[in-house]
Amino acid sequence: MSEALQQTDHDLARRLTALTIGMDRFERKVSKGEGALSSEGLVPIYMGEGLIEAAQLSSWQEAFEHLNALQCEVEAYQPGARRTYLVGMIDSLRAAAELFSGKELSFSDKLERLVGVPAGAVPEEQIADMTSGLLAQLTKAGYRQGTLAERATRWEAERAVDPSDLEPLFIGLMAEAKQRTDERIFPTGDYDMKLNLVRDIAYTARCRFDDKLMDLNADLAFTRSALKHLVAHEVFPGHSTQLLYTHARAVEGRSPADVLLCTANAATGAVQEGIGDQGIHMIDWVDSDDDAIYLNIRRLRTAAATSAAWYLMGENWPEARVRTYLQETAFPQQAWLDGRIRFASHPFRGAFIASYWFGDEAVRTVRERTTQARFPAFVEELYGSLNTPQSLQMFN
Repeated sequence: MSEALQQTDHDLARRLTALTIGMDRFERKVSKGEGALSSEGLVPIYMGEGLIEAAQLSSWQEAFEHLNALQCEVEAYQPGARRTYLVGMIDSLRAAAELFSGKELSFSDKLERLVGVPAGAVPEEQIADMTSGLLAQLTKAGYRQGTLAERATRWEAERAVDPSDLEPLFIGLMAEAKQRTDERIFPTGDYDMKLNLVRDIAYTARCRFDDKLMDLNADLAFTRSALKHLVAHEVFPGHSTQLLYTHARAVEGRSPADVLLCTANAATGAVQEGIGDQGIHMIDWVDSDDDAIYLNIRRLRTAAATSAAWYLMGENWPEARVRTYLQETAFPQQAWLDGRIRFASHPFRGAFIASYWFGDEAVRTVRERTTQARFPAFVEELYGSLNTPQSLQMFN
């Protein structure tokens, strides 16, 4: 991109960022805590205060007009990753504005436009491949009796960390993850997080960046490998690291201002979750058979949750049938199963359950084909630019 085009793109990025934050603020104002996004907003964590101020909106019609103007400008871009990302992002924001202004969208439309991923269940043959692979791993590890569900449940139960040991284990894992992240991804400075146990929530863990807390669902039991994955996903080199990285690049002017939207509930969310789920691989931290087994259990459950959401909201299966599907396919703990049903049923956030599967696959496929020599460039693209799954595939 020439210097003149780059300057034009940076200007568009500033306006896109201002509009997105303006939509976030306007939705919060008009919903008065009772709207579809009252729990976390269109942009849950925004690092651009003092850098890019929110556009002032007085109606959703104004938002549509701004989006239409941005779309016209983007249509002049040359084909490539940046154009692909911007087209997807603008349509995602338009879908969000349609929902906020009272329009009904099908679950299929929410997946394809708002989240930017294919509508439908994960193909059964993929789930079958993951199932057979996990069965082979557990058999090799000595778990030869019973169904896959029985073997996996026994494996997890035998490795469950005593609740009293969670915090010291968390502290140790954080220290190692931070060191690896500083060496391979980005110097995170003095940033750190503490563990915060919570109950009766729909999620497994959550990054509370501003509070420097990682919420952890105390209704679930965790293996060491599971907690290790969550540290990588939520903190180092996952969500917290991405926030630190994007803010630094925006301040330096090395990245367009729209990187400040890295937490947006939009078409970029899949890649954000993919960075988290691939975090343990990004810092080369899979160092035991237990880690490998757990990561395949998690991958299977992510796929099953994506399919379950589609069956529940896209094909209108009865909830009892969806629960049976999850129990048979993913053999989860009850709190996890309940949480996924609550997540999928949410009128706005529900479709984003698919962002974990498609984001993980998007980041994984590009990471696996990236040579060691190109890894620093991959990190720069992954953390220093916003992407949709489609635009990320254009790397290399």
